[in-house]
Amino acid sequence: MSSNHYDVIVTGVGTMGASACWYLAKRNLKVLGLEQFDIPHEQGAHAGQSRIIRKAYYEHSNYVALLDRAYHNWKEIEQQTSSKLYYKTGLLYFGDPASVLIKGTRETAEQYNLPLDVLSAKDASERFPQVKFNDHYQVLFEPDAGFITPEKSVATYVTDAISRGADIRGREKVIDWNYNGSHVTVKTDKGLYSASKLVISAGAWTKNIVPKIPAELTVTRQLIAWMNPADWSSFTLNNFPCWFTNDDDGNLFYGFPILPPNEFSGPVGLKLAHHKPGNKVDPDNVDRNIQPGEEVLLKNILERHFPGASGHVLTLKTCLYTNSTDANFIIDHVPGTDSHVAIATGFSGHGFKFSSVVGEILSDLIIDGKTNLPIDFLKLERFYK
Repeated sequence: MSSNHYDVIVTGVGTMGASACWYLAKRNLKVLGLEQFDIPHEQGAHAGQSRIIRKAYYEHSNYVALLDRAYHNWKEIEQQTSSKLYYKTGLLYFGDPASVLIKGTRETAEQYNLPLDVLSAKDASERFPQVKFNDHYQVLFEPDAGFITPEKSVATYVTDAISRGADIRGREKVIDWNYNGSHVTVKTDKGLYSASKLVISAGAWTKNIVPKIPAELTVTRQLIAWMNPADWSSFTLNNFPCWFTNDDDGNLFYGFPILPPNEFSGPVGLKLAHHKPGNKVDPDNVDRNIQPGEEVLLKNILERHFPGASGHVLTLKTCLYTNSTDANFIIDHVPGTDSHVAIATGFSGHGFKFSSVVGEILSDLIIDGKTNLPIDFLKLERFYK
């Protein structure tokens, strides 16, 4: 068993697990990362070429301190690996002034003195002629927002973790684990391993690995589209920002500029998606086939607000959200493990931007038993109240 003993085992080397492996390897620990799929893969939440990063967080102002650290940490991994992962495009928000999106974004920006432009209807139309704004909408622009490249980020974390001595294995599924009071054993479909500590970052498969976690997690299937706009050039990177809007029914939509294929892998075209939990699914039995008409809601939002962007579908893909009951993350020690097992889950479709700081937090929880980063509002104890 000695060759199969590690300081830390990380189950799930996706969004958060890849970052955790890197931070643990940086702290000179013997790390084993186990991923049931390829690395990176498209079965969970992190696929899709681009993910928005922003600080004026309407969801909960407590996230801002974590976002400050996330921005810092994205810069750190870029510098240490000579990679470019963050692209500053700015983020255009528009919608009803009383909506959670617009009201919450303004309140958070004001509370933390974050850069946020409040645009008049005239200024908005002149600055973003590609967009048709409803008369009653309020328009905001966050200049320091942009996007992170998820697949490249996972690959960068994993590659550098391996260079630092981490043992990372794809296509090896965790079957079971046990904490015996002194160490952890992990059984996979290929072997048996032991470790002093365990990190569980299994995304949509969390409940399979930790069935008794005191929190309800719902997995939903989400649709992402890449379109062929009639006016291609107006929506390309450096000509168009990321965007976020709500319609009058409260639906949230977001999108990105067209990315040049010589610099970015993945689908081509104008990417957009619906930010609302979709149909509940079993992560082991997800229908990845796209049904006729699924993309209609996305096409409608383009026709309504981006006249030059309406066009034909180029690519449709699915991803999974792992939703907590309050849509906030879960980052904590697993109860009953004497701080030997840490968990990160329930990212509810808005977690990827935080992966650079979540990896640091998980390494803190595993090595030090605590973190100085403000995660009290994300702990499991809230589900006991």
